[in-house]
This record gives sequence, structure tokens and C-alpha cells, in this order.
Amino acid sequence: MIPEQEIILCTEERLDEYVTYLRCEERSTNTIAKYVHDLRTFFVFLAGHPATKERFLEWKEQLISTHAPTSINSMLAAVNGFFEWLGLPGFKVKPLKIQREIFSRPEKELTRDEYHRLVETADKQQNRRLSLLLQTICATGIRVSELQYITVEAVRSGRAVVDCKGKSRSVFLPVELSRALRRYCRKQGIESGVIFRTKNGKPLDRSNIWKDMKALCKSACVEPDKVFPHNLRHLFARTFYGLEKDLSRLADLLGHSSVSTTRIYTMESGTEHVKQLERMGLVLDYS
Repeated sequence: MIPEQEIILCTEERLDEYVTYLRCEERSTNTIAKYVHDLRTFFVFLAGHPATKERFLEWKEQLISTHAPTSINSMLAAVNGFFEWLGLPGFKVKPLKIQREIFSRPEKELTRDEYHRLVETADKQQNRRLSLLLQTICATGIRVSELQYITVEAVRSGRAVVDCKGKSRSVFLPVELSRALRRYCRKQGIESGVIFRTKNGKPLDRSNIWKDMKALCKSACVEPDKVFPHNLRHLFARTFYGLEKDLSRLADLLGHSSVSTTRIYTMESGTEHVKQLERMGLVLDYS
């Protein structure tokens, strides 16, 4: 433990030690990368000066003028965790208070029709890999980082065993999806291992998938802000919940530890609530 009276400098060496600690804690690769990015942003702000709570608060104020509240809280959490690891809980700052939104924003919500247009556009452009990738995420609800578990062996058995954040769960593959993936593998000569791969046989990474999806937007007439892998996962969640109304089961399918997280995925736009109010027929004065 480092005494609080000691001058603390945020250095790359110390950051490397923290990364080693996070790996031992079995944090995911993406989580560690996010923490490292946020911590380096804080280090740049410090410009070589000692890290103090006052400087941390100054950085927080600066972020308020340039970032969204949810992004700020994520960045503060990264630095708070770093100070906790250093044995300096007194340096931590409080996150911003954010009122929970009741409705999702329609301009950010990918609709079923837009999803269909994206898939159809990918097929028209003869990008079968991308078409099936979109369908795999949307039909199973998996995270983009979990695509590596969609293998030839998983397709043969009808389910993929996914390891994420220290937890293992089974992801069942719809019959039609399995058939389409088997046909794709036969055509591409993929006999085993990861299906969504580069020409060199390596699993597609997040940046490549993001770039390929964005390239569809103009031809599919879908706003680019709506097109990213996680929005397909949200569409899966909303569709499942609309049919089953079973939040606990949906949480299991998505790999959530808490249904509180799952509720965010099932959030509807205010438009649906207005339609429900209209169907109630309680307004009698039409004059």
C-alpha cells in the first residue's frame, strides 16, 4: 500500500502493473483495453504532475464539457479502480448522477425493417459472410466478441459454449441459421474452427466488423448511428421480450448477471406507449 502523503505519479510502468493485476482478476480483454485508454487520457491531462484528488476533480469538470454523462462515469470508474488498487481510496471521486431514461430514443433504435435491409444489402453486394454475421448476432443475441465461439463444431451440435467474463453459457443456434452457416462453410471450404474469419484464418476483430457494417448504411438507407453490432443484440432482446415477456430467461440468454441490465435492452420508444394509450379508448370528447 502506498502512503497517501507520498507523491503519486501516474506512469506507464505502474499502468503495466495494474494491467497485470486486471488480468489476474480475469477481466475481459475489451474491459482492460477500455481501462487503459481511459487511464492514459487521465495521464495526458496530468501532464507529468502528481496525481491528487483535486486534479482528478478538475479532470472530471473538464469531461463534463466534452463528454456524455454515461461516458464520463465510465472513465471515472476506470481511474477510481486504479486508485483503489494503489491503496488510495481517498483519491476517488463520485460519479455523476444520471436519471434513468424511461424510454429509448427512436433515432438510435434499429428496427426490424432496417435490419432486414442491411442483410438484404449485404447479400446483394455478394458479401455472404457479412450477411450471415449480422444474422448470427441478431438471431442469438451474442456479443460481437463472442463470435469466435461460432465454430463449425458448434453449428454441427446446434449450440455454442461461450466463455465471457469468467462465466460459461450455452448459446443455441436456430435450425435455419445452422443450415445457412453449414452451406457457407461448405462453399468456403471451412472444415473446422471459427467460421467468421479473415483470409488468413484469424477471427474477425471488432474494428473490421464495425467497418463492414458501416459500409452497408448508404445502400441500405439506414442511418449510420444505428448500425453497430450491439444494436443487433438489442433488437434480439426487444424481439424476444415482446414475444415471451420473460425477463429472467432473457437475462440468461444474454449472459447477464442481473435483470437490471436486461431491462435496459428491452426499453421501448415512447411511440409504443402512446399507441397503447390510444388503444385504451378512454378519451370520449372528439370535438
